[in-house]
Amino acid sequence: MPLYFMPRAILIVMIGWMWMAGCNRQVSSEEAISLKPVTLPGGQQVMAEVMLRPEDMMRGMMYRASLAPDRGMLFVHARPGKYTYWMHNVRIPLDIIWMDSGHRIVEMSPETPPCLERDPVKCPQYGGRENAQFVLELAGGMAARYGLAVGQIVSF
Repeated sequence: MPLYFMPRAILIVMIGWMWMAGCNRQVSSEEAISLKPVTLPGGQQVMAEVMLRPEDMMRGMMYRASLAPDRGMLFVHARPGKYTYWMHNVRIPLDIIWMDSGHRIVEMSPETPPCLERDPVKCPQYGGRENAQFVLELAGGMAARYGLAVGQIVSF
């Protein structure tokens, strides 16, 4: 269930649980199997962790200290919608790229800053203005480095 549909109390309890279970956690070999090559419009390729389960999508990049330039995280929503993302407990800036069901980039949030607020409700939300089904997160600055722009097609 996307975060914006969740009552705040449930959301706060889940964030606490994720914090206790996920602080400084490394990617397990089981999760590494879910890596998928993503080919960008310029021919560059990044390996992206695929997030399908709601609990994995909610955790996303929380508590991670870095993201390599050739890595990313691909969120796969069950159906197209206007999905907002936030940066609560994310420690590094990210480029967030929303794509429609045809993998066309419909919205971008470059250099999205971390939110270190203790109260998650104080963290801003990003995106959600366009219908999207897929969201790709890259290390901050990589979208510009790869020359990504709205209207381009990403292959995966």
